[in-house]
Amino acid sequence: MESVGDFFRQVRETKGLTLDDVASKTRIHPEFLMALEEGNYARLPDQVFAKGFVRSYARSLGLDEEDAMRRFTESAGAFYNKQSELELLRVRQAADERQRQANRKVIFAAAAVAVLALILLLGREQSTMSRHRPAGDAEPSAVGTAQPGPANGAARGQSERKPADSAPVRRGPERSETGSPPVGEAKPQDAAPGLGAAAGEQESMAPLSTVPAAPLAGLPGQTDSTRSAPLVLDLEAMELSWVVVQVDGASPHEALMRPGDRVQWKASDRFTLTLGNAGGVRVLLNGKQQGPFGTRGGVAREIVLKR
Repeated sequence: MESVGDFFRQVRETKGLTLDDVASKTRIHPEFLMALEEGNYARLPDQVFAKGFVRSYARSLGLDEEDAMRRFTESAGAFYNKQSELELLRVRQAADERQRQANRKVIFAAAAVAVLALILLLGREQSTMSRHRPAGDAEPSAVGTAQPGPANGAARGQSERKPADSAPVRRGPERSETGSPPVGEAKPQDAAPGLGAAAGEQESMAPLSTVPAAPLAGLPGQTDSTRSAPLVLDLEAMELSWVVVQVDGASPHEALMRPGDRVQWKASDRFTLTLGNAGGVRVLLNGKQQGPFGTRGGVAREIVLKR
C-alpha cells in the first residue's frame, strides 16, 4: 500500500487543488501539509496532532477518514514508536535528575544539622567555662587586698620604733629668730614617705572595671527572607497550533489551541515549552511578551522560560 502522503498528493492533483486550497479548507498551515505528503514526520507535531491533520486532510478531499488513518499508521508507525521511546527516555532522565537533586538536598540538610549541633556544643562548653572562671579569679584579688604592702609595713614599723630611738620631744614647738622651724620638728612633705608608696601600690592593685559587650547586630540570619512571586505563563493562539507545557519538573501538558484560545499556567521555577506553530502563538511571561521563537508553521522544541 502506498504511503498516506503519496495518496493525498495524487487525489489532490487529480482534483486540481493546490496546497493553499487545502490549507484554506482545513486551516492547516501549508508547510504541515507538504511535510505530510513528503512523509517528513519530524516536521509535524506529536502523533495526536498529526492524526488530526490526517483526518482534516482526508475530509477536505472527500476521502474515507478511517482508510486514511490506516495508511497513516502503516506509514508513520515506526517513526512515532521511536519518538515514544525517546520521550520515555527523556522522562526517565528527568526523574533521575530530580532524584539526584533530592539526594543533594538531603546531604546539605544533614551537613547543616551537624554544623548546628557543633555550634551548640561549643556554645555550651564556653558558657560552662565562663561560669567557673569568676570564682577562681576572685581569691587572688581578695588575698592581695587583705595583705599589707611592704612599704606600708615598713612605715608602720618605723612609726613603732621611733618613740624608743628618737630624742626626747619638747612640749610645744619653738621657733628661732629667723623664723625657721625647730630642729626636732619634721616638715610636712617629709612625713610618712612609706604611706604614699603603699597607697600607690594599693591603687595599682585595684580591680579593672569590665565593659559589657554590646549585643551583636546585623547578622545575616536575622534578615527576613522574602518569597519570590510565582511565574505566570500566558499563551494566546493566533493560528491553529499544538503546544506542550511542562511546569517545573512535572509531567508535560499537551493541548491543541485554535485561533483566539487563551490558556495560563503558574510555576515556581521555570517552564519548558514546545510550540507546533511557533509563529502562531503569543507567549507572555509575567505579562511580558517573549520570543519570537520561530516562524509560522515552524516547530520550536524545548524552550526554557525561567527567572
